[in-house]
Amino acid sequence: MVGTPQTAADDRPDPATEAFLTHRNLLFTVAYEMLGSAADAEDALQETWLRWAGVDLGTVRDQRAYLVRITTRQALTRLRTLGRRKESYVGSWLPEPLLTAPDVAEDVALADSVSMAMLLVLETLAPTERAVFVLREVFDLGYDEIAEAVDKSPAAVRQIAHRARAHVAARRPRQVVSAAETRGALDAFQRAVETGDLQSLLDILAPDVVLLGDGGGVKQAVPRPIVGVDKVARLLVGGWGKVPGVTSLRPAQVNGHPALVVRLDGELDTVLALRIDDGLISGIYAVRNPEKLSHMERETALSR
Repeated sequence: MVGTPQTAADDRPDPATEAFLTHRNLLFTVAYEMLGSAADAEDALQETWLRWAGVDLGTVRDQRAYLVRITTRQALTRLRTLGRRKESYVGSWLPEPLLTAPDVAEDVALADSVSMAMLLVLETLAPTERAVFVLREVFDLGYDEIAEAVDKSPAAVRQIAHRARAHVAARRPRQVVSAAETRGALDAFQRAVETGDLQSLLDILAPDVVLLGDGGGVKQAVPRPIVGVDKVARLLVGGWGKVPGVTSLRPAQVNGHPALVVRLDGELDTVLALRIDDGLISGIYAVRNPEKLSHMERETALSR
């Protein structure tokens, strides 16, 4: 929770609280896209609220822009700290998955920007590049607004935006995949894993498919990326049959896209998100770290 809402005599929130609550989903989305962590995004919003509560609203021309600027600065500070933490992280680090509402998937640009595949691409950017890219490409802020948020000149921001755009374009999925295509690939993947049909799995995986697992040192996961259709397919088919207990695979909307949730003896165990290129699964992201699964119990509202 962020702050304690203040109320006026008529039980309406005071103006500062009302403005913050109006833009909260947007601010969370900005922070999450910059950090890839819902927990850190919530902390950034807490700091945003504390600073916003002390602002003289009479001096603020555009409350939305002002709040985005505070949130961006808090997220940048956390992003640099998060980078140091990732250096000592056990195994692969993956973004924290979010159970999202159907309206997120309906906004194709928003869904693309929060997909696990895109968040991993954003991980390859320097902190300021990531902030500039997110604010410009996802939220369509002007260069002047972004310049104030990242403490750079508008000219410098234009150069950073150009560099970040080129960097992302070279690494992002080659095309926007429709929800129907994703569901089709997901259904085929689920059937192949559940039935142990190795050939069907080989047919749906790209030749250079990559499997990443994030157990955070708490749950068992592949310690390093597994690359190649044969290795990944055999690992999935062999591993699924050896899991102790009653397992189930169920579809869910994760980060605006169809994904699979694995439950072991009824308890949430793993979130499987996919990257799809040219109709084939080119990336499989398995998040098992329990600390990253808390936002899978209820839907998270995102907005632009």
